[in-house]
Amino acid sequence: MKRFNLRHQCALGALAGAMAFAPSAASAQDTATTEQDTDLVAAADVDDGNVIIVRAQGRDQTLSDVPVAVSAVTAETLQKSGVADIRDMNQVAPSLLISSTGNESNGSARIRGIGTVGDNPGLESSVAVFIDGVYRSRSGNALSELGPLDRVEILRGPQGTLGGRNSSAGLINIYTAPPEMDGFSGYGAFTYGNYDAIRVEGGINAPLGETVAARVDGVYFQRDGFYNDVVNDTRVNDRDRYLIRGQLLFEPTSDLSIRLVGDYSKKDEACCAATFVQPSFAPLARLSDDLPPTSADAKFDYPGSLTPALTSTANPIIPVLLALGQDPRALNQSTFNRDIYVTPGRSYQGETEDYGISGEVNWDFGNVTMTSITGYRDYSNFQGSDTDYTQVDILYRAPGPNAGAREFKTFTQELRFNGSLLDDRIDWLVGGFYANEKLETRDNLRFGTQYGAFAPCRVVNAVNPALASPLSTGCLSAGGRAALLAANGGAGAFGAATPLIFAGLDNLAQINDLGGTGDVYNQKSENFALFTHNIVHITDKLDLTLGLRYTNETKDFNASFGNDNVICPQNRALLGSLLGVPSLAGLAGGIISLSCQGNSTSELDGVSLADTRDEDQFTGTAILSYKATPDLLFYGSYSRGYKAGGFNLDRSALTTPVAFNVNTLDPTNLQFEEETVDAFEIGAKYQTRQFGVSVAAFRQEFTNFQLNTFNGSVFLVQNINACKDDLGGADRDNSAATGACASDRTKPGVVAKGVEIEANLSPVRDLTATLGLTYADTSFADNLIGNEDGTPLDPALRLLPGDNMSNAPEIVATSSLSWTPPIGDSGMRGLFFVNARMTSDYNTGSDLLYGKEQDGFVVVNGRIGVTNIGGSFSVEGWVQNLFDTDYTQVAFNTPFVAEQQTYSAFLAEPRTYGVTVRAEF
Repeated sequence: MKRFNLRHQCALGALAGAMAFAPSAASAQDTATTEQDTDLVAAADVDDGNVIIVRAQGRDQTLSDVPVAVSAVTAETLQKSGVADIRDMNQVAPSLLISSTGNESNGSARIRGIGTVGDNPGLESSVAVFIDGVYRSRSGNALSELGPLDRVEILRGPQGTLGGRNSSAGLINIYTAPPEMDGFSGYGAFTYGNYDAIRVEGGINAPLGETVAARVDGVYFQRDGFYNDVVNDTRVNDRDRYLIRGQLLFEPTSDLSIRLVGDYSKKDEACCAATFVQPSFAPLARLSDDLPPTSADAKFDYPGSLTPALTSTANPIIPVLLALGQDPRALNQSTFNRDIYVTPGRSYQGETEDYGISGEVNWDFGNVTMTSITGYRDYSNFQGSDTDYTQVDILYRAPGPNAGAREFKTFTQELRFNGSLLDDRIDWLVGGFYANEKLETRDNLRFGTQYGAFAPCRVVNAVNPALASPLSTGCLSAGGRAALLAANGGAGAFGAATPLIFAGLDNLAQINDLGGTGDVYNQKSENFALFTHNIVHITDKLDLTLGLRYTNETKDFNASFGNDNVICPQNRALLGSLLGVPSLAGLAGGIISLSCQGNSTSELDGVSLADTRDEDQFTGTAILSYKATPDLLFYGSYSRGYKAGGFNLDRSALTTPVAFNVNTLDPTNLQFEEETVDAFEIGAKYQTRQFGVSVAAFRQEFTNFQLNTFNGSVFLVQNINACKDDLGGADRDNSAATGACASDRTKPGVVAKGVEIEANLSPVRDLTATLGLTYADTSFADNLIGNEDGTPLDPALRLLPGDNMSNAPEIVATSSLSWTPPIGDSGMRGLFFVNARMTSDYNTGSDLLYGKEQDGFVVVNGRIGVTNIGGSFSVEGWVQNLFDTDYTQVAFNTPFVAEQQTYSAFLAEPRTYGVTVRAEF
């Protein structure tokens, strides 16, 4: 999948053109002094009052002096870019990709192509998110309004020493706008846009004496949904949310600062719909340089090669859907047509509530500075869904407090001390971190009212699609049954077992509105760490940074299940004896699997399970940096990162439905191992007042990489490693028994390597241009295995060996141009801002199935207006996704029909535009 075509080269050229345009534009403009427009990668460190300060190494340092790959985005740039939540940061950071899938809490952040799919709350984020120094338990917890910001720092690569919680791919530090002591002030903004979008924002800053200041900010946002639910006459993926944040800053002396922050936000929205993927989304012609089709399993073949394509009626599952009421328009419309056809009465309505309080204390007592950050967060979310994404009622979650719900209660405490020794030759830092997280997930996933009509047709299609009769019990008409009974000279198609097969299909037909009545998973996690991070100034120009961290992680797990699917045990008892008959084992196993899919069975009703795991890890970093001139820095580094293991919070992972035995269930089957990474990086940074550039080359090797994928039936969590020996293609076959490796012959299974370039040009004070380019080859190794003990790779992942990871484009480029010329002598200024992000081709599915390929694309945002009108007002027109570019966030296996090569996709947002009026006092 390593391709980059001419169209994308042209797009990259257009982005570079924005940089090339900057000098010519400057010559035409008045060079009168304005405030410096600092942009991505620090067009800073160059003008008094506009130096970008970052805390990437636990201390306040100027960005260009930090020997770490970090992007810093200022408040001004964030406002011009229209950043409202962390997803919008994609536009300003080329190495960052944030997307969301079937639930607003399922946001996934990736840096350099590495991230965690967010559908399973048992997996922690590879990219940690901190807001005002307080850890957010999962990336999706930050998919809400952020309010006014001071800056954002994006640290690339593993963060195994500082940063509070460990993270294996990077972290995002978000700093909100703090209270100020220098006077009473306030602001307000009103925005109206298409889709009837209304956004109201305002805040007040008030000094409460010489040593105390308070600040209150609020945001309300409402917008119609991007999807039109034709069946239920409603909109999906709407916005109805608000945020309130209050702060108090106390500075009794110049040595002591105390900042308290409390916030509350709520969302009451319908999310997240999907459309069918059409054959044109991933045409065969684009795949000629991939592996040739060798599998007899239809869903792993090229579209159109050995099986009918996607939504064609020649695909035997499609006539079944149509017979059961699927509107054909859903199957024939473009992938990017946002009309959806949902089961009547089903809803995507959900609710999210997030609140917390934090306190940061900075106390300078002599040669030592203490920093303490204490935080408590409470996050809850539930989301109803038509979970099969079709008009046929196959699978659903009824909206309510148990609908795929998750709750996080997180307490964190970080304490750092730093100072200097030996006449400032050593800048030392020591600290500790503690986190206590209580996670509860609840689920009410049930088979729909038409599952009993649909599921038997899956079996009949496998026998002979011509016999399928979706409106007949068991998907077999009287004629179909007679034909099967008469087969084999009257012996029956399945011999003496033919009546049992009929009975199994008839039982399967009775699974209607059965399943989960309330599964509850509880996980308590305790994490403590001790760390030190020290910068040794060997000479005035040469520094050695050494960091070390010890982390202990304990997780206690328990689960209880509620289920009323009594048909599962009936079919298990009826057909269990056939599992030992080679010619019938597949057929009998298929009926049992569909009867008990995801281990949905009344045998689990009232059952409880418990388990625990404990981990210890040493991580750290070593950096050698050389400040050749005041403007030029070189560095080389090694770092080791870590992400905790945990539990797959999904009953389907307990065992396969065929092997299910309630008396021998083993909760250790839910465990997955911790992920570690060894990273190497060399880089350089050059910064002057008018021009700056940073370059970083990196290589990251991941052991026990945690992969979460949906295979059309269940969520699969798999650790990924590789074998040093050639497995002869056994990791690419359909057998779970082949492809093992000796435990002493394992090696990292995922490698990310590449180069990042970020540059800024500011020839005059009112003109700034930026360019960012990331080349990242983030790929799976050959000869993949599962755990480090050499376990074979799961067959559902057999396309992974040797290919790029999902949502990991090889080339991403970003560019921006900002021009704020003065208008007359009144102080008014014009505003022209445009930024663009170009992304090369990539696969959006974590199992890399061919129908999930995404063409490269370019997204352009813009803003134009007049600011500082009368010293207080501004009017701005803006557009996001100017050219209405169609692309997907994630394509996935449509539940229960993916085996017939049918996929669905969560679409990215279309073009939005509007007008914003601001006022300040």
